[in-house]
Amino acid sequence: MEIEKIATGSKQYPLIRMENIFKRFDGVVALQRVNFDLDYSEIVGLVGDNGAGKSTLIKILSGAHPATDGTIYFEGKKVEINNPKEAKKIGIETIYQDLALAENLDAASNLFLGREFIRNGLGSLLRMIDKKKTWQEAEKIMKSLEIAIGSVRILVENLSGGQRQAVAIGKTVYLRPKVIIMDEPTANISVKETSKVLELMQRLKKEDISLIFISHNLQEVFSVVDRLVVLNRGEKVGDEKIENITIEAAVKLMVGR
Repeated sequence: MEIEKIATGSKQYPLIRMENIFKRFDGVVALQRVNFDLDYSEIVGLVGDNGAGKSTLIKILSGAHPATDGTIYFEGKKVEINNPKEAKKIGIETIYQDLALAENLDAASNLFLGREFIRNGLGSLLRMIDKKKTWQEAEKIMKSLEIAIGSVRILVENLSGGQRQAVAIGKTVYLRPKVIIMDEPTANISVKETSKVLELMQRLKKEDISLIFISHNLQEVFSVVDRLVVLNRGEKVGDEKIENITIEAAVKLMVGR
C-alpha cells in the first residue's frame, strides 16, 4: 500500500510518515493519534515537557516499542517495524542519551563493534581482529566527519562527553542510514562540544541524512532544525517551520493545558 502523493521538496512522498499513532501502557495512554512526518534532508526538532510522549514516539519508530495502533510509511510504502533490527534494515538508526558505548574499548573498536575487520593468523588457523585496519578506517571516518578526538586508540572511558558523542555518531554514520534519531545529544557536554555536535548535524543533512533532534534545550533546537514538532501529554499540539514559530510560542505549547 502506498500513501497519497504529496509535494515534499523534490520527492513525491515524505521520507517518513507516522499516521494516527496510538500507544497505551497498561491502561495509560501515552500517545493519542499522533501524526508525524520527516522529509528528505530535513532536521526536525521533537520537543515537549517530561511525559509528553517524545520518547515513546521515537521508540515506536526505532522498533523498541510496538504501537498499539497506527501506521508507519517509509519512502511512501507501508512498513512494519517490530524491533530495532527491522528499523536498522530500512535505514533508521537511533543514538540514545546513554550512547551504548563499551568504555573498556578504544574509540576505533567501538566504531566497528560487532562488524570487526578480521585477518588470518598462523597459516589461517586463527582468526584475529585486524587492529591496524580498524585504526586506519576509524581515522577515515572521524576525519570525514571533521571530528577531532586526539587518537582513535584512546579508551572511551578517557574521552570527554562530547568526544563520546562524536564516536557514537561516527559509529552510526558508518552504516549510511537514511535517518538518525538523536535523543538529547548535547546533554552533559560543554558549550564548545555542543557547538561541534550541532555543526555535525548540519553536515549530515547536507549528505542527505535526515535527523530527528530531541532536546529540552530550545535554543539549541532552534539553531539547527528546519521544523519543530511539539507534543503535550501524548498529543501533537504544534508542527511549524522554524521560521514561523518563536521559542516563547513553543514553550506555551509545551506547557499549555
